Amino acid sequence: MKTQLYSFHERFWHWLQAAAVLFLIVSGMAIHYPDRFGVLGSMARALQWHTWIGWALAINAFLGIFYHLTAEKYFHFLPRVDDFTEAAVRQVRYYVYGIFKGEAHPLETDPRRKLNPLQKFTYLLLLNILLPLQIVTGVLLWGAERWPVLFAKLGGFWALGPVHTAGAFLFLAFLVGHLYLATTGPTPGALLRAITVGTEVESSSVEAGSAATPTAREAGV
Repeated sequence: MKTQLYSFHERFWHWLQAAAVLFLIVSGMAIHYPDRFGVLGSMARALQWHTWIGWALAINAFLGIFYHLTAEKYFHFLPRVDDFTEAAVRQVRYYVYGIFKGEAHPLETDPRRKLNPLQKFTYLLLLNILLPLQIVTGVLLWGAERWPVLFAKLGGFWALGPVHTAGAFLFLAFLVGHLYLATTGPTPGALLRAITVGTEVESSSVEAGSAATPTAREAGV
């Protein structure tokens, strides 16, 4: 049985953000190490692309916030009381032990609860701290010649540059973990299919013997 999990807007937003983040990482590498990451040509061209995609990501992030607030989708990201205690402990145990033993996923999902406790914490930090930090530091670096006084007061390149670069590596670390956890559904490609076409296949429709395997909704990242 198939269940509609992600709307078209959610899927479009997800893949647009994913493409933007990936391209920003690549172009950022080309800016820092033009002799090693010369896929975009000169450093000046890489900087130009980095700026354009950065603005696109910022606009898309704002549209995402607007959508989640107006469509009342924000509740997926709000932790419950038990997400800080027992539910979080069970989720950690599952990721470090139960998943390798074929145990059932500890999260009992419903249409209003798509994310497990660790996902909620991760996305709250990612979307409310790391992403705004990258956008603000990126805009300030872009505006170094436009607002020299403000830029200097905030530490200039010596302060804003390392902060922006550290944020990029944190995004890269998240991307690696995100891709790994995306393979932990009923099949390695189940979660990718869910976020691409919007539907998931319940565990009852998976081959016999895999009843303990989490559904795409349960394991989704």
